[in-house]
Amino acid sequence: MNLNFKEIATATMILFAVIDIIGSVPVIIDLRRKVGHIQSEKASIVAIIIMIAFLFVGEEILRLIGIDVNSFAVAGAFIIFFLAIEMILGIQLYKDEAPETASVVPLAFPLIAGAGTMTTLLSLKAEYETVNIIIAIFINTLFVYIVLKSSKKIERLLGKGGIGVVRKIFGVVLLAIAVKLFAANIQGLLH
Repeated sequence: MNLNFKEIATATMILFAVIDIIGSVPVIIDLRRKVGHIQSEKASIVAIIIMIAFLFVGEEILRLIGIDVNSFAVAGAFIIFFLAIEMILGIQLYKDEAPETASVVPLAFPLIAGAGTMTTLLSLKAEYETVNIIIAIFINTLFVYIVLKSSKKIERLLGKGGIGVVRKIFGVVLLAIAVKLFAANIQGLLH
């Protein structure tokens, strides 16, 4: 087992930025208003299962379709890039239909473990040890759970302006990650 705290910290930060649970607080608050109750435990458990499952079988699924990890990582870089643009500019590129309940859909998928998260996991797998990524997934899911549980308090604490600032900061971090991901994997595609 190759535990590396730098890898764990980096993977945790990358996933934190991609999952963007703080940036999703307005969405979570909106969901709570619509459906009344958020199933934090169920959403967190389902999200962790989806992420770990994809970490292990994602590559095989891609191979089955005939896509290599470099192509997927470059596609992921684009998704992360657009997520970052959404966060920085405060626009919505991705539209989603209205939910019935707030647990598996849309919380666990696609809010927590969405396309951006999946792509990021495979991209991380190309660079980091699996065990470090799994630890990063657990750290993030714990954080997601805490945020879901205390979304009312966070809303009061940060206010609209605070949430906006946090989103923009993480948007810039995500943009940098997208550029790095693209640069690292485009070479593999070109050779």
